[in-house]
Amino acid sequence: MKKLALLLVVLLGVAHFATLSRCEDDVAEEKQEADEEDSDEEEEEEDEDDTEVKEENGVLVLNNNNFDSFMEGKDTVLVEFYAPWCGHCKQFATEYEKIAQTLKESDPPIPVAKVDATVANDIASKFEVSGFPTFKIMKNGEALNYEGERTEKAIVARVKEVAQPDWKPPPDATLVLTTDNFDETVNNADIILVEFYAPWCGHCKSLAPEYEKAAKDLSQRSPPIPLAKVDATVESEVASRFEVTGYPTIKIFRKGKMFDYNGPREHRGIVDYMIEQAGPPSKQVQAVKQVQELIKDGDDAVIVGVFSSEQDAAYEIYIEACNVLREDFTFRHSFSSEVAKLLKASPGQIVISQPEKFHSKYEPASHTLTVEDSTAVSQVQEFFRKHVIPLVGHRKPANDAKRYTKRPLVVVYYGVDFSFDFRKATQFWRSKVLEVAKDFPEYTFAIGDEEDYAEELKGLGLSDSGEEVNVGILADGGKKFAMDPEEFDADVLRDFVKAFKKGKLNPIIKSQPVPKNNKGPVKVVVGKTFDKIVMDTQKDVLIEFYAPWCGHCKKLEPDYVALGKKYKGEKNLVIAKMDATANDVPNDNYKTEGFPTIYLAPSNDKQNPIKFEGGDRTVEGFSNFLEKHATKLSEKRDEL
Repeated sequence: MKKLALLLVVLLGVAHFATLSRCEDDVAEEKQEADEEDSDEEEEEEDEDDTEVKEENGVLVLNNNNFDSFMEGKDTVLVEFYAPWCGHCKQFATEYEKIAQTLKESDPPIPVAKVDATVANDIASKFEVSGFPTFKIMKNGEALNYEGERTEKAIVARVKEVAQPDWKPPPDATLVLTTDNFDETVNNADIILVEFYAPWCGHCKSLAPEYEKAAKDLSQRSPPIPLAKVDATVESEVASRFEVTGYPTIKIFRKGKMFDYNGPREHRGIVDYMIEQAGPPSKQVQAVKQVQELIKDGDDAVIVGVFSSEQDAAYEIYIEACNVLREDFTFRHSFSSEVAKLLKASPGQIVISQPEKFHSKYEPASHTLTVEDSTAVSQVQEFFRKHVIPLVGHRKPANDAKRYTKRPLVVVYYGVDFSFDFRKATQFWRSKVLEVAKDFPEYTFAIGDEEDYAEELKGLGLSDSGEEVNVGILADGGKKFAMDPEEFDADVLRDFVKAFKKGKLNPIIKSQPVPKNNKGPVKVVVGKTFDKIVMDTQKDVLIEFYAPWCGHCKKLEPDYVALGKKYKGEKNLVIAKMDATANDVPNDNYKTEGFPTIYLAPSNDKQNPIKFEGGDRTVEGFSNFLEKHATKLSEKRDEL
């Protein structure tokens, strides 16, 4: 009986516990359903509120969905583009709220707003916001950059100025040139910078505000240096005359003569570069000691023109020649008879002297050119180029691009150091190179420090040679050759150069393995197959140089594959790609300065590839490019 009673108590307890569990589950389910409903309602509210303009401490909050509608009908609005993580934005927040309050109390009130540029990407991109905080004054929907002090007083004053009914934006400092006024403007300017642009070009849009700031600064100099622009898509005749093929193209003109612009593309850089360019290309030297010191301790050729006066016709020819090459050489001139005596020169002569450390018994210490009335500027420039480097010079990263671009170039790598303690050892090895260089005048010889050119040595396979001295030859077309590691002397170097001259050496080419299966719509090119595929004179080859990590390259891939499929029936057209980070491009005419870089190697002119320019990297864009430039397209093709 007791056992039965105990059993009943247990059963009742289990039943009660089950009931409680079901209740808790029901409650939990009801709570979850309620939360989901609340969440849905909140999301709906958020969706509904996305276009509503909210206010935070007097500052209006704008986003992608409400910006344009808010601006409709507004005369003046101050807008800050910020990032939540930006320290400067956080520090300025209180000040900005004060500005909002002050402008709210003005008559009429002026709205002050802010945009989280990390969320409202569309608006931030539209107004080319690239830094934080960025302030824009919107005047009847048009954005005006605020570039003054970041103080309440300065910003309020500027906004109120723009808000005046009679306010008009100041004219651009950048001159607008057309076919009608181009020649007159550039022919009369001592110096003027001209940008050829296309309205759709992204790089041109990025340059525009920097260019305008530079134009304003340079217009205030005495004398001013004008900056101008030409819409090359409209003024095609002018653009064509100066061989403009890409955008932006920037040129310097001096009294109508064109010179390349090789300076920076930001505000301060443009200003500094043009101020330097506006100065004379040659510096006057008056003291003999100045020239003596340059020859004794200098590191580059000393170029001095000797003239009777600035009215000397030879001086005018010299200055014109210097203007073209002013970035590549340091020019000097003198009207001093003492300087002329030191250089053993007469008025009307130009002397190029090598620094003492480069003097050798195999070459003269200086070269002289007499400038006649009939001497062409090009002859003077050729004189500079021919004699600026010694028989065996010191190649360095600082002078590489200006002095050692001629190929073939024979480079001897070791610990090059011309300081007092190491000069003797440096000259010991250099003297052995001189013995060989004198016998091969058709080649350029140089010594280079092994640390300066560690990557180059690695590319030659010589970084772990174990030898004190290594040798490489950088040849035409980007080809390079390495001397087998062995103890260095003049005879070893001579044998190596002779073997190169006779074509007995194999070039060093960094290359991925040759693909076993290469039958896809886009043919894969590696270093070892570049000549075989790209330089095939029987076929046009469209070649893309890419990097595996490049986002633009990844985005391009589907269109590029589709292009390959479209032209799969063309036996004389190859659509190809090459990983330029893992393979050497054994031809200097196919320069890769960014990714992707795309060239068409036409069947009839492989040494002059046609670069694909412009932003239309679509099947249609590439097709139009091929239809225009390919030499072997048939009329019928398989379409996608």
